[in-house]
Amino acid sequence: MAHLLGDFILQPNSWVADKENKKLKSIYLYFHVIIHTALSLIFLWDIQLWWIAALVGLSHFVIDAAKLSFQTIKDQKIWFFADQALHILVIAGISFYYKEFNFDFLKDYTHLKIIGAALFLTTPASVMIRILLSSWTPAPEVAGNIQTESLSNAGKYIGILERLLVFTFIMVDHWEGVGFMVAAKSVFRFSDLAQAKQRKLTEYVLIGTLLSFGMAVLTGIVIK
Repeated sequence: MAHLLGDFILQPNSWVADKENKKLKSIYLYFHVIIHTALSLIFLWDIQLWWIAALVGLSHFVIDAAKLSFQTIKDQKIWFFADQALHILVIAGISFYYKEFNFDFLKDYTHLKIIGAALFLTTPASVMIRILLSSWTPAPEVAGNIQTESLSNAGKYIGILERLLVFTFIMVDHWEGVGFMVAAKSVFRFSDLAQAKQRKLTEYVLIGTLLSFGMAVLTGIVIK
């Protein structure tokens, strides 16, 4: 949960852009590491385990520094998922080797898993979908044909809301609600795309929609 908060929700896009431009000279890289270290210590809730939080922060810096130093535009997608996998492996490795960690409490505290899943379906899922679709992102002039009157960041927040609603429907065993969401999204979104007559943009939005719903459904099934 600390990783989701630190790497996605508490990291503005402006920080990411600054890090990619200035690499190791970006002050936001160090702010980012400090936030991760602080969150790790907060979630550990034991000052005597400060060394674990420090280890998480140090490993995060090393992994992010390597990513910023070696990634290119062409392999940005690979580096993103490799970066996330390495962060998770470090956390899992520390949990495995430090035997005093006990995760049995998760069996009784289902609400923690639900909160973690809900957090994942917000900004983290949006970032993952954007990275996955980065190779097919429409040119600005194409997308602008149907977005001239669109609210700022409306697509992002609509995606977050639809994933949270789908997740909620699954958790309360109302799968018909998922069908309603798919139908409603199809009517409102694809009617606009049909008027724009942009096949590539339509396919792009369709893939993004399926990925969004797919993540929400899969997350709901796993947590359920």
